[in-house]
Amino acid sequence: MSSETAIRARGIGKCFHIHARPLDRLLRQLTTRAEGRGREFWALKDVGFDIHEGETVGVIGKNGSGKSTLLEIISKTLQPSEGEIEVRGRVSALLELGAGFNPEFTGRENVLMNGAILGLSQDYIAERMQDIAAFAEIGQYLDQPVKTYSSGMYVRLAFAAAINVDPDILIVDEALSVGDIRFQRKCFRQFEEFKRQGKTILFVTHSPELVRAHCSRAIFLNDGRVQAIGEPREVVHAYLNHLFSDRAAARTPPPGAAGPSGTDVTEHTLNDDPTCDACQQRLTYNPNEYRWGDGRAAIIDYVLKCGSVYDPPAVPQGEEIRLYARVYFHEDVEDAIYGMTVKTVEGVTVYGGNTRSRGIETRRRRRGELALIEFRWRASLIPGEYFVSVGVAADDVDRDNKAIDRRYDLIHLSVEGAQDDFGIADLGMTVAEIADDDEAIAVN
Repeated sequence: MSSETAIRARGIGKCFHIHARPLDRLLRQLTTRAEGRGREFWALKDVGFDIHEGETVGVIGKNGSGKSTLLEIISKTLQPSEGEIEVRGRVSALLELGAGFNPEFTGRENVLMNGAILGLSQDYIAERMQDIAAFAEIGQYLDQPVKTYSSGMYVRLAFAAAINVDPDILIVDEALSVGDIRFQRKCFRQFEEFKRQGKTILFVTHSPELVRAHCSRAIFLNDGRVQAIGEPREVVHAYLNHLFSDRAAARTPPPGAAGPSGTDVTEHTLNDDPTCDACQQRLTYNPNEYRWGDGRAAIIDYVLKCGSVYDPPAVPQGEEIRLYARVYFHEDVEDAIYGMTVKTVEGVTVYGGNTRSRGIETRRRRRGELALIEFRWRASLIPGEYFVSVGVAADDVDRDNKAIDRRYDLIHLSVEGAQDDFGIADLGMTVAEIADDDEAIAVN
């Protein structure tokens, strides 16, 4: 990695004026009077950082945090209201979907036009057109108006064009999220090639696992300000902690602090008030959960434990996880079934199991009783984001089982580790070349 600075930002701020009426916007253009100024909204404020040549930097943050505005300023498609930005080298930017291409022109014409804007000759772009077409894989649509493209086709061509103009700095907004999985992998392979060539990459994402997997540094923006910048793992932790900061972050002991073990501490840690759903106060709670059941019992709290840490924002790949769930019974329940499921963000089931499938007998529960359920499993998963569902059900001869309280996607689970493999499960594979081709190998 070079020590030369590719991008330097100092005190960057961007102010937009919000007007209640179109007439107010016109007044702003014609007068300096107060009624024409509108309400000020600072999308960015006092943003400063250095990005060195050869770095791959991920920008993360919630919607409206200023990520796209920052990329537009670096790309010189938007001027800052204050501060200074210095960029060294040719910038190729793939910003929000629809930016940069004229919908009335064909894909080929748009590629040529964008190349001219970057100062490249028509001959140079014509020489690269075959590579652009091969990467985009949109066939005859290359010579059709862009307005006929699907969002995926647009991104394919825009990305192919962006990487084939020999950029020093590649800037990518969230546009890649609309592409199919195969094309996304193709794009990230190109990222790796650019990294080997010493090019600088800056991209916006909502995906912590992409930041951990592909970035050498990360920037966390919140409300237009830099909240954290540095090593991806630390920045992602800051981001996840902020996302759930209004929940019980204070319940998490300091990293490495050894808390009491066993169910005793869990009995004291978990809520036992049936009128209060304490799940919503947990650090890893997913507010977009889906819940249903007949209500004879309720899951009123849970806590994750990894090692000695409760409610960790992320768990290391391969570590044992304990999930304790507190259940309150509003009515008598015979032979309750307790289960959990782990799914990917796309909804693919990674694992599911319950007490009945394991042949585990459970006691009859009386109205007003509390139960403490412990699930243990190992995070043998590829680093990424997962969702854990927890449920209570009862045997039903006609319906296999009857939901009492099922909380789908209750817990947002982040698994961290080296993103060297792909897929979902970590099967602990090893691979080695054990002989030359001309040697005979006896396999017993």
